[in-house]
Amino acid sequence: MEYFSTQEIGRIFILRLDQGDMVLESINELIVKEGIKDAVVVSGIGTLDRCTLHMVMTTSYPPVERFERWEDKPLELASIDGIIADGKPHLHAVVSDHEKAYAGHLESGCRVLYLAEIVIMEVKSLDLIRIPNDKNILRLISRK
Repeated sequence: MEYFSTQEIGRIFILRLDQGDMVLESINELIVKEGIKDAVVVSGIGTLDRCTLHMVMTTSYPPVERFERWEDKPLELASIDGIIADGKPHLHAVVSDHEKAYAGHLESGCRVLYLAEIVIMEVKSLDLIRIPNDKNILRLISRK
């Protein structure tokens, strides 16, 4: 186990997305526009009508991944959370239809149905980056 700590909290962004906005693409746009280097996504809620999540399907290496896609289907966006390190987001989401909930890695192409609200909290002085280990799994480290 390794952990990283800072008492330096930066800006807090509350991102409002409207019908037709793309979720991950909008987050990436905010990261670039505001020069966000390291941050945590602490909340994300809303509704979607398009969504792609990927999840692991095996416990072996390399991991086998499955991509779940929904097109023109109403989904509740129950949660988005994760870490932005070196300006690159690693985010997971939980979505549900009227029968089940699904969770996985948030992919591009997720579109807002009615609205979405996402809270991003910038953290300072951690200097985070992800580097692949010997099994090509990205590990979060601090350059400090």
